[in-house]
Formats: sequence, C-alpha cells, structure tokens
Amino acid sequence: MQNQNSSNSVNVQFVAKSSNSKTGAIPVTTSSRNTCPKSCPLIENGCYAHAGYFTRLNWDAVTRGDRGGDWDSLCDSILNLKPGQVWRHNIAGDMPADNQGFIDSDKLEQLIQANTGKRGFTYTHHDTRLAFNLSQIKYANQCGFTINLSADNPQLADKLSDLNVGPVVSIVPHDQLTNTKTPQGRDIVICPAVTKDNVSCATCKLCAVPDRKVIIGFPAHGIHKSKIQCEVTK
Repeated sequence: MQNQNSSNSVNVQFVAKSSNSKTGAIPVTTSSRNTCPKSCPLIENGCYAHAGYFTRLNWDAVTRGDRGGDWDSLCDSILNLKPGQVWRHNIAGDMPADNQGFIDSDKLEQLIQANTGKRGFTYTHHDTRLAFNLSQIKYANQCGFTINLSADNPQLADKLSDLNVGPVVSIVPHDQLTNTKTPQGRDIVICPAVTKDNVSCATCKLCAVPDRKVIIGFPAHGIHKSKIQCEVTK
C-alpha cells in the first residue's frame, strides 16, 4: 500500500517474555511516547501506562532511547518468533504516525509482513475520522495483525463497531465486572484477565482475534480510575 506520509523517528523495546501476570509470558513491546496520537483523550489525563510507576519509568527510558531499538530491529524480532505465537504490541505507545495523525503505512506493512504466521495484536487511539487510518487498520486486520480500536466508553464502542474495520475494546466503569451490553445491544465481555486469577493474555487470546465481533471491556483501573471515568463519559 502507498504511504501517506513519513512518521517521526520511533524507538521500540521488544521483550521476548513478559513478567506481567496479566499479560502472561508472551512477547511484548513498548513504543516511544511520540507514537501516541494527539486525539487520545487520556494523554497526561489518566493514561494507565503513564500512571503506572514501573511502566512509566520503562516508557520514559524507551522514549529517551536508553532501551529498545529501531523499527527494523523490532520487525526482525517478530519475524523470528515461532509460528502461531501470540504477542502484544505496545504495552505503552501506539502505531507510528506523522504529525498530521496519519498512520505510517510503510512501517505498518513491514510489521504485518514480519507477523505473517504469528498472532500479534495491539490497540489504537489513532484518529478514526481519517479515512486513511481506517483503511490501514482494516488492511492490518485482514492480514492477521490485529488492531483493536480503543473506545473510551460503550457509546463510542458502538460508533467504532459501525466502522467495520476491526475489533473494538472499550473502557467501562471500574466496578463493571460482569458482562454487559452497549447502548445498541452489542455484547461486552469484561476482560477475563481482570475477572479471573488464572487467565492472562497468553491463555485468553481474545484480543488477538481480528474478526471478533464481541467488544472487550476494560474496567477503568489504576490510581486515576475515577478521573478516567469522568473524562471519558462527559
């Protein structure tokens, strides 16, 4: 696919085996802060990756270039994963994009090709009002690299689902620990890694299903959970 614009330089950390109990022992990545879109309402405003102490320290180190490497190195690491391996892109950060918010299709294509035969998944807050971004997200999902559209509430989850470009996840109230529905009646399954002690991303794998119709709900959490709920529902 043709690239819309070149993105800014991005630094990415690849960890072959996560020690996070919620993620499980799967490969994970962290991308520098400049990948986060300005359209995300949680930037400096309740973002879990920013509020989590150790996650923030690591994110800062990756952003400074003290940890991680370039995009080519990331793709080499993904290329060398075993077939069928589930991995999570971006514990913190988003897909590379330019200053106008257009996803870098060259870098995305490179990652899609490296992911062939694997089960990579990620989440994005990139601006879905841009038709180009929608085409990139849809293309990635069709090619097996799962990009979940991140909704800030169930109402927005309905709107993102109507776009029909990929699976959707949504923030829900911090005390919403049972499955529920969106205003339009779509099923919301609360993240099993939140509700069950013996489940992680490594065993659940729902977020790695590109043609999934059910919406995954993530209860607002962290030290700013009340602020998150206020910001995303107003």
